[in-house]
Amino acid sequence: MLDDDAVFVDPVTVPFDRTINVPYPPEARASGVHDTGFRRRVWYRRKVGLDDTLHPAHDERLMLHFGAVNHRARVWVNGHFAIQHKGGHSPFSIDVTRYLGEDEALEIVVQAEDDPHDMNKVRGKMDWQLEPHSIWYPRTTGIWRTVWLEKMAKAHVAALRWTADVARWQIRLDADVSHVPLNGTLNVTLRMGDRTLVSDRCFLTGPRLQRIFQLPDPGIDDARAHWMWSPESPQLIEAEVSLHGPDGMMLDGVSSYTALRTVGVDGDRFILNSRPYYLRMVLDQGYWPDSLMVASSEQLRQDVLLIKRLGFNGARKHQKSEDPRWLYWCDVLGLCVWAEMPSAYGFSSETVHGVMEEWKELVERDISHPCVVAWVPTNESWGVPELMYDRRQIDFVRAMYHMTRALDGSRPVVGNDGWEMPCGDFVNIHDYHADPEVLVERYATREQVAYTLEHVRPARRRLVIDGFTGANMPLFLSEFGGIACMGGKDAKGWGYSVARDGDELLARYRALMAAIHRCRPLSGFCYTQLTDTFLEKNGLLTEGRVPKAPIEALAEATRGPEAMMYDWYVDPLGHSEQWRGKRGTNFPAEWMRIGASGDVRGHHAERPGSPGPEDTPGHSSTASGTPPRETMK
Repeated sequence: MLDDDAVFVDPVTVPFDRTINVPYPPEARASGVHDTGFRRRVWYRRKVGLDDTLHPAHDERLMLHFGAVNHRARVWVNGHFAIQHKGGHSPFSIDVTRYLGEDEALEIVVQAEDDPHDMNKVRGKMDWQLEPHSIWYPRTTGIWRTVWLEKMAKAHVAALRWTADVARWQIRLDADVSHVPLNGTLNVTLRMGDRTLVSDRCFLTGPRLQRIFQLPDPGIDDARAHWMWSPESPQLIEAEVSLHGPDGMMLDGVSSYTALRTVGVDGDRFILNSRPYYLRMVLDQGYWPDSLMVASSEQLRQDVLLIKRLGFNGARKHQKSEDPRWLYWCDVLGLCVWAEMPSAYGFSSETVHGVMEEWKELVERDISHPCVVAWVPTNESWGVPELMYDRRQIDFVRAMYHMTRALDGSRPVVGNDGWEMPCGDFVNIHDYHADPEVLVERYATREQVAYTLEHVRPARRRLVIDGFTGANMPLFLSEFGGIACMGGKDAKGWGYSVARDGDELLARYRALMAAIHRCRPLSGFCYTQLTDTFLEKNGLLTEGRVPKAPIEALAEATRGPEAMMYDWYVDPLGHSEQWRGKRGTNFPAEWMRIGASGDVRGHHAERPGSPGPEDTPGHSSTASGTPPRETMK
């Protein structure tokens, strides 16, 4: 029910008058509603029957999970108010066991409030005008990620956090356990292929277990390379974690994974696995024509493959917290990710509270993904429009930076991506000048970079402020390019520069990339952008993911002249010969296929005989022998 004037308060009085296909938002064609008007509030109602596979026994719990609801959600279960959650990109869960009645069914009602004109809430790219304009896109109201039920034991593994330390050749586990059994244990097994690396039985003295696992260090780099995760060799370590009672009976079990992968900063270089690593990234906004911010696991996998086919080894997911399944495919297929916080637009105390709380939840959600190599809490002074002159806004950006470092000390953090940087572990510049030689003049040498930071103002903005010089730090051109190719005089849209056809686009792209690869002070770049997105026609691919120029030629320009030095140059996905030789039968060939393939399955639970992420993102394991829960991070 579309409650545009926010009239209804009590679910009993709401006149539910239409059907929607969840998790697509009402603005999307795929939802079956496709109403793009201003939605202040929307209501959902669904009755779910519980069969034996879902109805909990006396020592079990039934959990209701929401992947994301924009922006504030209130949930009623069987007529009882259950929860309020604020934050349109972060997940939340409810233990609904207490609300079950004798009819073995759940009536779930959700009220989603998402004021389209509120500029102080987290918005990302959602337009405040009725129709999309410039760089702003259709709104995504209400439920826009999967909703699912999960039955589990009362005593269960609630959360896992993995942290790798390559220098010490260790992996740390932080595990949260709900309703810890007296004298209970947590059993942990780590495997790489057919080899068992760790088999440990940990005695539980409380609801949190912290344990460091020392792995057998092969020593020399050539031997270590077989163990470590990178875009060229995305080696994962399988993990099985099971909770046992004092009698040894298994109460719960989860399948997970981690990787030996460390990122950081060494002087003016970005470091991956203790060595300088050059990031070739693309800006990815994560929109689809029919479904807006929502995508299937197959679509997400295909995007990762296309990014790698285009010669990139990383992506900056822009103004969106992406579906964890996309991060999963980045882990499995090998793609570095800069994870970014969707911004608010205005500054107020509401902005401070809302952005900080939601960002904390998102960092905690994604912290165990090996693919995430940097955090971007603030972009282009969005949400802090007077950053140059308002001490509170400077302090807020600094607070976001330091809070992120406090939550996760294992990854670099960006202060304010693009310009007006008061802090940060990188210097990140957005520069859309169309002339490649101008970019060379600005970034080709240390001396030119120092002059640019002090005197050049791309987009008429100072690059560094408040005493932050950026000297001797990793430098990224984190937005540039934006060449549009619209294919017709009457086509609506724009780009930072315009090519008449695919041939001209390729020529301009080659010239830009050649210039960027000449700029030796850079630790990497991020090209704008992967796909056309509404009025922005500056994608290397159309909205339908069709390349505008030969993909092999684009990839050659992306990789640059030094690509021939590496053996992965012969592989279209950038995987090394060593990795291709050791993938083995557990890495099905269809994972590498680009096309409309309905039989593509994921790494664990999407294999034959198990529900995939499209069916249920989690299912519990108890002593009765049902399958273990899907990957948990």
